[in-house]
Amino acid sequence: MTPLQPPPAAGSAANRAVRPRRRPGLTLPLPQRDPSLAVPLPLPPSSAPPTYPSSVAQLDYSELERVSRIGSGAGGTVYKVLHRPTGKIYALKVIYGNHEDAVRNQMRREIQILGDVDNPNVVRCHNLIDHNGEIQVLLEYMDKGSLEGTHIPHEPSLSDLARQILCGLYYLHKRKIVHRDIKPSNLLINSRGIVKIADFGVSRVLAQTMDPCNSSVGTIAYMSPERINTDLNHGRYDGYAGDIWSSGVSILEFYLGKFPFAVGKGDWASLMCAICMSQPPEAPPSSSREFRDFIACCLQRDPSKRWTASQLLKHPFITLHAPQARGSNQVHQSHQLLPPARPHFSSA
Repeated sequence: MTPLQPPPAAGSAANRAVRPRRRPGLTLPLPQRDPSLAVPLPLPPSSAPPTYPSSVAQLDYSELERVSRIGSGAGGTVYKVLHRPTGKIYALKVIYGNHEDAVRNQMRREIQILGDVDNPNVVRCHNLIDHNGEIQVLLEYMDKGSLEGTHIPHEPSLSDLARQILCGLYYLHKRKIVHRDIKPSNLLINSRGIVKIADFGVSRVLAQTMDPCNSSVGTIAYMSPERINTDLNHGRYDGYAGDIWSSGVSILEFYLGKFPFAVGKGDWASLMCAICMSQPPEAPPSSSREFRDFIACCLQRDPSKRWTASQLLKHPFITLHAPQARGSNQVHQSHQLLPPARPHFSSA
């Protein structure tokens, strides 16, 4: 469906020159992770000292007590840990393998950047610990795990979830940070119903360690057409618009209770053809007009026509169900966002 016109903004698609027709060819590269995509933001000078929250900056590894294992993968394990002096709970990523000094320094610099991220809808990255040759990353703990496999047919609840994702993306994009791997397994929730974006990929090592669905095939499922097929959009990739596509696919998957493309995630060749050559998936006719239009605004094949996070936060699907729009006496059923009880492989 044709989406509503977005709120006026400088440099909007309406003011841009008409682009020439896309090249018809489709390239299908092997699904291998591009290391350049693992660090989606400029890095500070290597001489800059790390800055961590004062509450954990002086944290001693010996003060951490492993409570339970949250998840594991070929490259490492995530633990729920207790900081005994304060009684606070964290998630600790332990990354296996021997890493060169250059990789360790890169991780420290990236942790420094992510340590400065402070938003209610973004998982906090607190510290990096180099213990006995192991790289360990201390993260905010989300007690209800990821939203992977969650079915949310209730539109007000889905609107609240979408609003929280967009608030996190708006904050990141405003700070020139692109996530590049938005998908249900990277969206975490706690018992208060707060949804947070996780797993930026602290170095390509950290990005590939924990999540068994974080393989190149799993990631391709949520990639935008122009990222898979570099012939589209004249080889230019807008990471911000790519995050919006991935968010739209994820939100539609929550509503449907299944992946919105007709092909399975495991058939990567068919999946890439479906993403790049077929029409974008749409919300079903049984859903509200607002939701159908919201999804259409996210899943435009032309990245210049996708709404930004800022614009989507003003979309009727979001504003009609916002807490202030429902009235102060109406309590939102945040428990409807909680995923079913099951073991999870969340990173934080």
